[in-house]
Amino acid sequence: MADLLASRQLRRWLPWVLIVVAALVLPALLPPFRLNLLGRFLSLGIVALGIDLIWGYTGMLSLGQGIFFALGGYALGMYLQLDSLEPGQLPEFFSLYGVKSLPAFWQPFNSPLFTLFAIWVIPALVAGGLGYLVFRNRIKGVYFSILTQAALLVFFNFFNGQQKLINGTNGLKTDTAVIFGQLVGSDGMQRALFWITVLLAIGAFLLCRWLTRGRFGDALIAIRDDEPRLRFTGYNPTAYKTVVFAVAGALAGISGALYTVQSGIISPQYMAVPFSIEMVIWVAVGGRGTLIGAVLGAVLINYAKSLVSEALPETWLFIQGGLFLLVVTALPDGLVGWWRSGGPASLLALVAPPPKLATYPELDLNPEVKAEQQQLEGPAGGDQS
Repeated sequence: MADLLASRQLRRWLPWVLIVVAALVLPALLPPFRLNLLGRFLSLGIVALGIDLIWGYTGMLSLGQGIFFALGGYALGMYLQLDSLEPGQLPEFFSLYGVKSLPAFWQPFNSPLFTLFAIWVIPALVAGGLGYLVFRNRIKGVYFSILTQAALLVFFNFFNGQQKLINGTNGLKTDTAVIFGQLVGSDGMQRALFWITVLLAIGAFLLCRWLTRGRFGDALIAIRDDEPRLRFTGYNPTAYKTVVFAVAGALAGISGALYTVQSGIISPQYMAVPFSIEMVIWVAVGGRGTLIGAVLGAVLINYAKSLVSEALPETWLFIQGGLFLLVVTALPDGLVGWWRSGGPASLLALVAPPPKLATYPELDLNPEVKAEQQQLEGPAGGDQS
């Protein structure tokens, strides 16, 4: 019994130990380019946490998280565009389209304080407003997924067409901006951004863990498992779903802002449908309903994508599809769920032949069984005689 408990504790805490060791050791070992990639992928883990919150715990599969991801990126990108200019100057692309004065919606982004709030408040408000309109009409299941993807296409086409206002398909560059006296794209600034990403990822995880504990977390799971029953007990699922969808939107905005300053650009391509679908795959592979699995899935899959694409760029889509099929067929709880349920031993059990069971003839020939039968039959035989 003690060994079983120790094994469970090891499986539970080993991923955390590895994460802490990696966060402390890798910055000293990795070259700037690889460290920058790790920071980007860790920032993607934050949006994956939001998806796990609404899908893994609440049962709502959103295929439109790219909307909120890009809104957070654009909020920070607009600030960096203005912060690097002299008073009265306009971003360079405005002059290409004959824009003579700064548009009204750009002006608040001169303020760093406003930008810090806009990064997560604007995505949260958009997600909350969209969610309320959907959930009050009791739209759920596949219809909710289709609706979020339709909203994603609307935002994608709208941002693509705003060439004069936000540089359209070209997007906003951030790596040449100057902040705190350093280029955003410099090695020193990128290292600092990596540590900021680590801290915010930890904070996002703790927030999600707090939300999924207690009565609020129980209500989310009840919505996932049996929403009508929860409604009949007097709870309002619409309020819970709207709040959790807004939180997921805020996390996506923070993720988009961090990814923007580490990738060097924000563009409407982050609102493309494939990118939002990839987010769902990260969570599925890592383990939905586990939180830590969402982060691990985002980091591991994107790092694998980077390494494979460098060597064999045309094969990654096949590998990604194979991973998703593996999860659907053999690892429904993802990598974290597989590890917690036994790890390699459970995977071997899926492919190993079934254990050989004792058949009735073998039992009849067993000496111990025969002796027991004789003991039972002895008194009966004596009475008959």
